[in-house]
Amino acid sequence: MEAIFELLFAELKQSTRASEQNCREVAARIATEVTRICNESKRIQALGAVETWATKLARHRLQQCLNYYKLGSTAGRVELHSTLSAIVYRYITPPGASSIYENRLTLIEDFLQGFYVEALSAFRREGAMCQLAPTSPTYRPETLLELAEFLAFTERYAKRRIRLSHNRTQQLVILRAQAFVQKQPPETSVDMEQAAEGGTSESEASWDEALVQQVRQVMGAQEDAPNQEDSLRQSVIDELMAYLQERQQEDCADYFALRLQDLNTQEIEAIMGLTQRQRDYLQQRFKYHLIRFALLHRWELVHEWLEADIERNLGLVPQQWQTFLASLEPEQLSLLELKQKKLSDREISRNLGWTVTQIQKQWFKLLEKAWDLRNSFVSGSGASTDEQRHRSLP
Repeated sequence: MEAIFELLFAELKQSTRASEQNCREVAARIATEVTRICNESKRIQALGAVETWATKLARHRLQQCLNYYKLGSTAGRVELHSTLSAIVYRYITPPGASSIYENRLTLIEDFLQGFYVEALSAFRREGAMCQLAPTSPTYRPETLLELAEFLAFTERYAKRRIRLSHNRTQQLVILRAQAFVQKQPPETSVDMEQAAEGGTSESEASWDEALVQQVRQVMGAQEDAPNQEDSLRQSVIDELMAYLQERQQEDCADYFALRLQDLNTQEIEAIMGLTQRQRDYLQQRFKYHLIRFALLHRWELVHEWLEADIERNLGLVPQQWQTFLASLEPEQLSLLELKQKKLSDREISRNLGWTVTQIQKQWFKLLEKAWDLRNSFVSGSGASTDEQRHRSLP
């Protein structure tokens, strides 16, 4: 732990303008967390080379902290909020309630505000284990470095893998989002909080079976229960996989399959034998095909799943819909009206005098414009246009 602490302390002093005492306290807390992970992880203990793993984890946490530090107070908060919003977006839809885009974003805001409070409590609790720089029950980040440390911790806390029944795992923030939507009874929330204690994204999170039996049963039942949304999601996955394979994009299909398993970047690179540059190129190629699939090849299925089909004004709220209509050329309005009448592309071709290819290209542009306008509602979230465009896709 001493070697890890010295490494972190030196890097923080060199890379930030924080005081020496502030750097010392943050380095101590990160070193304590890394040491705890290595001691609790059966996988790391079994693999050996604990010091090597500790150094890797420490550098990873250091880089996360420095990334938020470089963003600054406002942009750092926005970046975290955007990241977590993208993760929980698909899960914040209360049964029987209106799930239009604007309402869903409001619910996400409400949920995440509560989650940040929970994360602060967890940070205080786990920081109290650090003898060099403990955190008190009333601790709040005051300096930019402390804020960056907390934002990085919150992201990791949200992504912790919680083990469910049948050897399944799920990210903690998703379980919290599902509980928020379902308004589960208080005793379930207590069990989930106890289950989350001590868990990490790297460790194999082991808890007493009796302690978390209830939450596992509840979440397992929710995941096993078939519903229309799950069916649509699976259809989108199957169709996208077939689309990639038909176009001989086997590596994109493999990448997609690994993404569905919630594997992180390093794990995907290792499994596929890719360098970072190769993985970046593959990711961009996958996104290209994803856009083509979502806005051209199977736009009806994808938009139905996203609850943004034509019958629901492409997912736009009334004000956005009016803005969208006002931005269209007369020919584009005609195309939209004919699509609303559910005419085939060949029938539309006869009405407008366009080729089927021209119709598909113009419709692609319309859907892309609607997608960007829909996401402009969260343009202040700090997510890039590309991230916004894909945050709702599988």
